[in-house]
Amino acid sequence: MLRDLDRVGSVTGNRGRWPKIDHDRGIEDVTLLILEWLGEQGVNAMIRVDAERVADNAPAWTFAAGGGPLEHGMRADGRTVQQCMSAALVKLREAGLPVPF
Repeated sequence: MLRDLDRVGSVTGNRGRWPKIDHDRGIEDVTLLILEWLGEQGVNAMIRVDAERVADNAPAWTFAAGGGPLEHGMRADGRTVQQCMSAALVKLREAGLPVPF
């Protein structure tokens, strides 16, 4: 279902572009499964929302992961869960983790 997300786009260099999101994919429906899978791989991961950033109309969702097979910690932000998790999946796959969603 979500395997195609690594093809929908990626954050590009210093231009600060967000990946294109397919809102029909339902990534928010599998976010907990992704977190569980990452934990099984030895990766510490979390997703959070920051109420102050919501009030400021800034990207309020943050995904962070580190440990296990990740050489370096990583972070992805988005205005919605979909944006955040789509960006996170792109970064996780670029780091060599074959997330199966």
